Amino acid sequence: MSRVGKKPIIIPSGVELTLEGNTVTVKGPKGTLTRTIHPLIQMSLIDGEAGKEVTMTVGNETEKNERAQWGTARSLIANMVQGVTEGFSKQLEVNGVGYRVKLSGKTIVLNVGFSHEVPFPLPEGMEAQVEGNIITLTSTDKQLVGEVAANIRKIRKPEPYKGKGIKYMDEVIRRKAGKSQKAGE
Repeated sequence: MSRVGKKPIIIPSGVELTLEGNTVTVKGPKGTLTRTIHPLIQMSLIDGEAGKEVTMTVGNETEKNERAQWGTARSLIANMVQGVTEGFSKQLEVNGVGYRVKLSGKTIVLNVGFSHEVPFPLPEGMEAQVEGNIITLTSTDKQLVGEVAANIRKIRKPEPYKGKGIKYMDEVIRRKAGKSQKAGE
C-alpha cells in the first residue's frame, strides 16, 4: 500500500480543482495548471473535515506499478495545488572572477568565461530575477523550475578546484587540492 498515495490532498480556499476523466485542472491566485494523470488512478473530489479534499485509489494495491503510479499522482497533484497558491522558486549562484549575469527582457545573459555571452531564453510561465551574482527562478510549475535551473547550471558546471561556475545556492562543492610541488626541486 502506498503511504503517500492514500493521504488526501486538502484544497485550500481560493483554489478550484476540476477532474475530467484523467485530466486535473487546478486554478488559483497565481495561475492555472493542467496535467493528465495515469489511467490506473481513480480520483474523487469529496467534502472532508478541513474543506474539499481529493482522494486517490487504485484497482489492485498489491501490484508494484499501480502503487508507484498512486504515490506519483498524489505528489503531482499536491505540487500543482502548492504551485497555484505559493509557487516554487530556485536560486542559482554564479561564482568566478569576471563571471557576470544580467536579465534582458525574458532572456538571461550569462558571461561565464567563454569568448562570447551565452543567452538563455526563459520558457513561458517562468520568471527570473537577477541580483548581483544570484539568479532567482520562480514559477507555478515545480518541474519547470527544476528543469530550467538544471539547464542554466549545465552551461558552466562548478569545477572542484576553484569552485568557479554556476551552482545551486544550497549546493556544496567538494573541493580538490591542486597540484603539489615535489620536495626535491
